Amino acid sequence: MTAFDFSISGQHYLFDVQSFAHTILAAGGDSYSYALRDRTTQGVIDDVASGTSELGVVMLTSATEAALDEAFTEAGLTFHELAASAPLVALPSSHPLVNAKKLSLEQLADYPYVYFDQGEGAPIAFYEEALSDVPRAKKVACTDRASLTELIMAINGYTVTSGILVGITDGSALTTIPLETDVVLHLGYVSADNRDLSVMGERFVTHLARSLDYYANK
Repeated sequence: MTAFDFSISGQHYLFDVQSFAHTILAAGGDSYSYALRDRTTQGVIDDVASGTSELGVVMLTSATEAALDEAFTEAGLTFHELAASAPLVALPSSHPLVNAKKLSLEQLADYPYVYFDQGEGAPIAFYEEALSDVPRAKKVACTDRASLTELIMAINGYTVTSGILVGITDGSALTTIPLETDVVLHLGYVSADNRDLSVMGERFVTHLARSLDYYANK
């Protein structure tokens, strides 16, 4: 089994990719072994609890934080909030509602909802999209963020996101519009209670905090 010099796990967001890249580029070196893992919420918890990854990048909401905090505590993890933001609707530039100033879930009811699959039996609080508990007639699950973007564009669908999902490489493909809701997103990372962060881990958190602050306040 490969012993990685530094590894993290995260839900399907892009800001951790940029922060990870900045961290390892700054570290340099003639040889190294790093790992960046896209996981379900349970996968992130398992990776950090077992030490497979040093930390895990996650998002929770004002509606799910109690359940997720309980899951983190049971796994010996602590959530560290770095930024808060409001949920946004991400949809393609060809979408009929793309010029709206604000959208409600009622307005989106006739369009396909694309979301990240968390696996069979996963608690609704583990889903990565805000308001996942709202019933939808048309739903498409996927496990890959590139597939999510392509699906949204291909079927004129939408997802609910922090907006940072499309803040870096998907910005030209998808448009974000504020969602009418009182729900707040809490963005940050989980770490193991029995392990201190390494120097690389601390550097990553610094990059992540800057990235979240920038995109959450654009």
